[in-house]
Formats: sequence, C-alpha cells, structure tokens
Amino acid sequence: MLAEFAYEELFTPAPAATDGEYLLRLPETEYRFTARRSAYGSWRVDPDSVRCSRPDGLDPLRFLTYARHTLGLRGETTGHLIRELTATLTADAHQLATALTAAELADLDHPGLEGRQGGHPWIVPNKGRIGFSATDAARWTPEARTARPLPWIAVHRRLAQYRGVPGLERPEQLYARELDDPGALRAALGPDADDYLLLPVHPWQWDETVVPLFAPWIASGEIVPLPSDGAPRLPQQSIRSFFNTARPERCTVKLPLSILNTLVWRGLPTERTLAAPAVTAWIHGLRDADPFLRDECRVILLGEIASVTVDHPLYRDLPEVPYQYKELLGAIWREPLGPFLTGGERARTLAALLQTGSDGRALAAELIARSGLTPAAWTRRLFAAMLPPLLHFLYRYGLVFSPHGENAVVVFDEHDAPARLAVKDFVDDVNLSDQDLPELRGLPAEVDDVLLREPPQGLCQFLHSGLFIGVFRYLAPLLEAQTGLPEAEFWTLLRAEIRRHQERFPELRERFELFDLFRPRIDRLCLNRNRLLLDGYQDRPHRPHAARHGTIPNALVALDAELPGRRDRIVTPAP
Repeated sequence: MLAEFAYEELFTPAPAATDGEYLLRLPETEYRFTARRSAYGSWRVDPDSVRCSRPDGLDPLRFLTYARHTLGLRGETTGHLIRELTATLTADAHQLATALTAAELADLDHPGLEGRQGGHPWIVPNKGRIGFSATDAARWTPEARTARPLPWIAVHRRLAQYRGVPGLERPEQLYARELDDPGALRAALGPDADDYLLLPVHPWQWDETVVPLFAPWIASGEIVPLPSDGAPRLPQQSIRSFFNTARPERCTVKLPLSILNTLVWRGLPTERTLAAPAVTAWIHGLRDADPFLRDECRVILLGEIASVTVDHPLYRDLPEVPYQYKELLGAIWREPLGPFLTGGERARTLAALLQTGSDGRALAAELIARSGLTPAAWTRRLFAAMLPPLLHFLYRYGLVFSPHGENAVVVFDEHDAPARLAVKDFVDDVNLSDQDLPELRGLPAEVDDVLLREPPQGLCQFLHSGLFIGVFRYLAPLLEAQTGLPEAEFWTLLRAEIRRHQERFPELRERFELFDLFRPRIDRLCLNRNRLLLDGYQDRPHRPHAARHGTIPNALVALDAELPGRRDRIVTPAP
C-alpha cells in the first residue's frame, strides 16, 4: 500500500534525515520506512523497515482508516474499500497457509499453478470479489483449487445468438466437439430442441443474477435449466474462466460473473461476446499469413472460437443503465493451450514468475537454476520469446494486445528456459491504431465495430503499462534480489531486444517512429486511483478505464553508460 499509493501520488512521503528513509505524516499518526526509487518512478519499500507511531498502525486495514483523509476518500468509498481489502487479505492468508516451495511450484502444470498466484501486484484490493460470500469464495475462487462441474441451460433463439469461427459456424459443430453426449442435454427440450442454444452457466450467476432478472423468460420456457455435462471445471486467475480438467483438449469456457473485482464487474459485454469469433478469425488470419509470426515466433494465439450471447430484453434498450446489466448471460469458448505445446514444453502465465515459494525462493530463480543458464541469458531468452510477436503486431499491423500477467503465457522448453509466447483475451484486450494504416483497411465490419481505436502513444501505453510497468517493474527487483541480475542490466536487455527487433525490420522505420516506445516520459496510468478517487464503487453506464495522473520517466531511455564487453547501454530511470 505504501509503495503503490506513493507511486500513483495518492500521497507523497517526505525524505527523512537518514538517507533512504521516508516519513509519511497522517492526521492521527506517522509512518517511517526505508525505500529506494526504481524504474518508472516506482517505490521499493523494505517491509521490515516500516514503523508506525501507533501500535496498531501496521495493520493494513487500520492504516486505511488513518490515511483516509490524506487520500481524500469519500465515506462510502472507505466503507466499501475496507470490505474489499478484508476479502483480499482473507484470500492472501489462505494462500500463505497452503503455500508451496519454489521447487514445488515449478513442478505444477499450468492449471495447477493458476490457483497458487497472489493476484495483481499493482492493485491493492486485488481479490475483493464483492458479491461473493465466504462459502462462494471457498468454492469458486482460484485459490480454492477445486474443480467442479458447471450446470448448463438452454436459451431460446429469440433471446440468444450464436457465433463461431470457420468450421464452427453451426452450434451443433461446437457441441459435438465439446460435449460427450449433446443429445442427453437436448433431450429435455423435446421436439423444439433446435430452437434453443446450449451454454454452461456459473452456479453463482444462475442463483444470484439469472433467476432474479430473467424470471419471466424462465417461466415462459425460453430459458430452461439443464443438467451438468459432468466435466470438472477449475477456475483460472480471471475467476470467470474455467479449465476442463478431465478433457484438457477441450475449450476453456469464459462465463459472466456479476461480482466487482479489481476495477470492473466481471460480466461479458454482449457486443464483444458476439464479435469474439470474428475477431479471432481475423487475428488468426494475420498470424497465419505472416511467416515471421507463424514460423519464427511460433506465437500461440488462444482464439475465442465460439460464443453465445443472451441479451436481457429490457436492459438492452436502456443505454443509461449501469453496464453490469448489459453483461449478464452468455459464454465464450476459448482454445485450450495444451494441444499447442510440443514435446517437453510447459506453460506458465507471466504473472506466475512473480511468485515466491514458502521457502522464500522465487519461482523465477528456481526456473533459472533448472535451465542451466545465467540469470542474464535466461532473462534475454524471456524477452526474446515475448517481445518479437508483440512488437511485430504493433509495428506491422497497428494492433496491440494487453500483455499483462494473466493474458501473456510464457511457454518454456524442456529445460525451463523461455521459448515462445501464448496470448489470450482478444475481444476484451485488443486495440487498434486510429491511424489510416493500409493493414487496417478493409477490416471485417464486425471486427471494426467492436475493437477500440487508440492514438499511437495510446497503443504504446498497453506495452508500457500492461507489461513493462505491470509486470517487469516487479520482476526486475525480484531477479536482482534472488539471482544477482542488476536492475539496470534487466532494462538494458529489454531495450536491446526492442532495438534488435527494429534492426530485423528496417522497412518499418516509419512505424518505429509512429509507435515510439522511447519517449523520455510517458503517462502515469493509475489502477488504485480509479477506485479510490474517481469511480469509487458507483454504478455507471460504461466500463471505467485506468486513471491518468501526470507522467513518469521511461525506463527504456538510456544514460551514457555501457555494460562491460557489450554494446547494450545501461538503462536507468531518468532523473
């Protein structure tokens, strides 16, 4: 809380008399701690150094009450925030009580590791899940680590629409692929079965949202509850997406869940859900026609290959109502990762590399040791696996993913060295350039209508904030502390990978200047500020976005220093 609130300038600790020590004066108390400033203007607070003038001040909940006036919180925001932070701490306590060593974490498969992660490091109340009871949390959160079958429902085509990629244009093609016996579910519908679309539903969503809000259409028989397909489903970090643990070659399903977690209600926007397969087909087409992406990067794009959307007949005609009521019911089927992996490959989300085991050892340090590479060589491999496909989509096609820790999945070779990248969540987290680029002319209308357009620096911000700030500014000091790789060298290696890619494609020089990742300062995006000061917990007709507050130094901008024996320049934040 001290580090992230200070980073977002929600308060500004003052330097104390001792070098490296800071003082935060609040109306009722004061805090002292040691810290150092790091990349992108970050604060690295030594947790063992924090002292408070009041004996209860090291309780984070109590800290929030002491800091509320300095933070400028409204009363209702403070009340909800205490609840959200308490839920987060409860989940963290469970994770700590059941933690594994770094070696044990390294032995887990991708689904198993999802339930062992600590949540978004930037957002303080990152597991608030407002709407869940304690029983719900024990059953349906990732840290519950329990696979459970999902019930299915049938929805009449008067309310529901289906979309699929080529080869899955008809829903029957999807059901034949994803269900052992589609006829068993359809049998309950009788002779009118062809008039209905089938989809799984989250049990919590059915009980808390669908039955209360769709009661007239359940009564009319246009929504029919069905049995479960029996497949055990394990929640991912996103909490609304589920692995099929019995048949891992089958799709991950993404379902709406009307809980407030991190910044937004976790529903499925109707228009985006409907367009998801079209977006997937277009992005797959770019990859498949590009030899660099297809053959050199071998990037895995986990497509959203089918969807069913269900509009609420009343809310869909009310643009002014809160957006959560436009995201109530539907499903997306996403390609599973397992079938894309070749012999010996293993996958871990990028977020997993920030985890530390119960023995105090970082998972990343364990993987480096297993790889037999030096920390610098392993980190260079990480950047070489991740950056080329992301940069090529940006420079060549004016397209950017949001490669945050959950969306970006690192594929490792049999020695646990990073090898290539998998990316997911297209329809929610893909954005396009607002410039008139030839590659973006003639977009399919369904794609053009749903994907957001951003100015050049807006697209660059997705890499800076989603990846460099949202993940790498935590990974860099972790690697320095646990492997001895200096932070400055970490950022040098990252810069060198970007320059290496640019040298590989000199014909795109104008795009490098258009999408300039090396501006001396960039906008400071703030994830906590949005909750604390801007949107709070109010309902609104559109999803909120991260707040912008001032600028920060770009960690990719080099100073006049060089690493011994290398041409790469040392990168440190500008003064």
